[in-house]
Amino acid sequence: MAILRSADATGLPAVARALADGGITCLEVTLTTSGALDALAGIRDELGPEVAVGAGTVITTEQAREALAAGAEFLVAPAVDTDVIRDAAGRGIPCYPGAWTPTEVSTAWRAGAAAVKLFPASTGGPAHLRQLRAPLPDVPLVAVGGVGVDQARDYLDAGALAVGIGSPLLRGADRNPAPETLDALTARTRTLLDAIRATPGHQEVGP
Repeated sequence: MAILRSADATGLPAVARALADGGITCLEVTLTTSGALDALAGIRDELGPEVAVGAGTVITTEQAREALAAGAEFLVAPAVDTDVIRDAAGRGIPCYPGAWTPTEVSTAWRAGAAAVKLFPASTGGPAHLRQLRAPLPDVPLVAVGGVGVDQARDYLDAGALAVGIGSPLLRGADRNPAPETLDALTARTRTLLDAIRATPGHQEVGP
């Protein structure tokens, strides 16, 4: 999952296209970005059903409903808010709340999360994810937060269902969506996906 976060959403549609051209089929547009909902709607319309587009940093049920009205296909949160999780589950929308401890992971899962976002993943690294999976093997975990392009496979090897990568993949393309920058992003995305696909037991995440 590629995470689109910027000061404003002006360059995000071009970045989303470059990521999709590189093979990404799952995009998160964070609500901390100015103009995020309009960008989300535009990106989803442009890329069509081949790419799942969701909203990130969803922390209230009101934000969740606004994101869904804009066309979000899934919701991502930085923390465990059972109201948001249950509201999304009741609407049949996947929700991926952020959690760090076994208690948080278990609470999110019981509330109806489709998977739980291990956040911030880099604080404990793949070893922490592996330790969480030991007592909670049935809870799918998505590693997000400080995950580098060259670390994605380490998290998958540790048992992550997926990884979410933002700035280490974009490298400022959102601020400078020039043709050469976007071409480099597409090439970088292809290299990343090739490495992920080489992971034993790899499965594609997306529509």
